[in-house]
Amino acid sequence: MINDSFRLDGRVAWVTGASYGIGFAIATALADAGAKIIFNDLTPAHLESGLAAYKERGIDAHGYLCDVTDEEQVQELVKKIEAEFGGVDILVNNAGIIKRIPMTEMSAADFRKVVDVDLDAPFICAKAVIPGMIAKGHGKIINICSMMSELGRETVSAYAAAKGGLKMLTKNICSEYGEYNIQCNGIGPGYIATPQTAPLRERQPDGSRHPFDQFIVAKTPAARWGTPEDLQGPAVFLASDASNFVNGHILYVDGGILAYIGKQP
Repeated sequence: MINDSFRLDGRVAWVTGASYGIGFAIATALADAGAKIIFNDLTPAHLESGLAAYKERGIDAHGYLCDVTDEEQVQELVKKIEAEFGGVDILVNNAGIIKRIPMTEMSAADFRKVVDVDLDAPFICAKAVIPGMIAKGHGKIINICSMMSELGRETVSAYAAAKGGLKMLTKNICSEYGEYNIQCNGIGPGYIATPQTAPLRERQPDGSRHPFDQFIVAKTPAARWGTPEDLQGPAVFLASDASNFVNGHILYVDGGILAYIGKQP
């Protein structure tokens, strides 16, 4: 049955930074498909709120404190997962940050911080799980890229540079480890309606849409923002046996923005 190839029963999925938002939505979808969920966060408060959110959904998730930019911490966490659950079958590199600062006003330290979280950390996490995946004879790595893997925009130089690098890291992991039955693909979300983007979607005092909201809806053939749930199907597909011959690909879930030149004024 074709549906069986989308099941994740018996698989262990580690989703970084999945206490809330996109990571939480992806992790719950993987859990619904049968995977055991591991997630990490930087702070005890976020970790506890994440555990509570999974419990409310009826998901027995396991959370750990871990800074994914710290190679020693990541290696220790992977050892724990191997000891307690038999190792990582699916890695979703979701944790990320953005600093919206004009390039000429951005410090090199801020630029490096964004790259550290959005590019170096996926390298560190993938490096830590690949040996175990080779030993198992299979593995799935999903990197949460972005439309900024393809496009530039004002104030996001560090983010675009990091996500462009993550796109190429995705392709290189495929190139280097595909022969071991490891598939590394990316998901490139468009503009997603989350609590973080809520201020950009608030109605103005006169009842009109926020200017940025108007801009995004006009640039999106789907004529709406995406939702975290829009990323769930693509994540399950890329985590499952249904995508065993899909490798080095970035699946853009953007409502068609990248395909659209826009309406003539």
